[in-house]
Amino acid sequence: MRIDSAARALSAPAPQPSASTQTPAPATRAAAVPEPAGKPPKAYDGMYLGANGQLFNPASNSLKDIPAIKPQNGEPKGLTVYVNGVGAPPGNAVGEMQKYANTTGNQVVGIYNATEGSLKDILQAAGDKFDIGKNPASDQLSSLIHDTLKSGQPLHIAGFSQGGAIVDRAITDAKNRFMLEDGMSKGDAEKLLSKLTVETFGGAGSNFPDGPAYTHYVNRADIVPQLFGVGAPFSNPGRGADVRTFNSWNPFTAHSWDKYMAQWRPPNTNTGVGSGGGGGAGGSW
Repeated sequence: MRIDSAARALSAPAPQPSASTQTPAPATRAAAVPEPAGKPPKAYDGMYLGANGQLFNPASNSLKDIPAIKPQNGEPKGLTVYVNGVGAPPGNAVGEMQKYANTTGNQVVGIYNATEGSLKDILQAAGDKFDIGKNPASDQLSSLIHDTLKSGQPLHIAGFSQGGAIVDRAITDAKNRFMLEDGMSKGDAEKLLSKLTVETFGGAGSNFPDGPAYTHYVNRADIVPQLFGVGAPFSNPGRGADVRTFNSWNPFTAHSWDKYMAQWRPPNTNTGVGSGGGGGAGGSW
């Protein structure tokens, strides 16, 4: 009798958990879907630029899903969103992003600022300085700043050349949205912007809103920041900004990305929030 009972116990199927007690499997995020290659650069204007030069429409892809360009010399320390300057096809922008990643240790996702030729690019850069006309790269960066900071998350952005003017314009637009759409006071908007870390390199932006932690690199031999950026008279680099000046002496190579990357140091962390006065500390080497 005992043997029969044991046999029946062994042969009986194990009880199955009910549907109500089963732990659901974690949802799998859909992979980011790149745009088809081979279109003119303008077709990708304002899109995310990721690893292998792939471009992704921000209307259907989130920043966190974009495959970033990683440093080739170690594990990434953080994430920087990068905006390129005038005259850069996607391949050139990817090269700049890889240089930045290798220099800083951060992984990088771009917001692509499309080129339409030197003349149109320069005219668009002038529009960025005075918030005239439409620039999809500026619009996308502004939305990213607004939505990321409002969700309580920090953000690190960088811009080169015209990219500096785009960064300037995008931060200004985001700050206006905080005040006009979200009903924030100027002080509250600046406090929210203190979650933003900003680097510009030879940038054409010259009037940066207070709030973020700014680091601006200015080559004294480079006419772009000297005439149009924070090296120009009456410019405003943002309260608490660190303006890092240097001199490469040769004006023909002064606007080189490599020249600026050679000067990189860890970014300023002073947002200037709660302090008086405009402008910020300067440094040179």
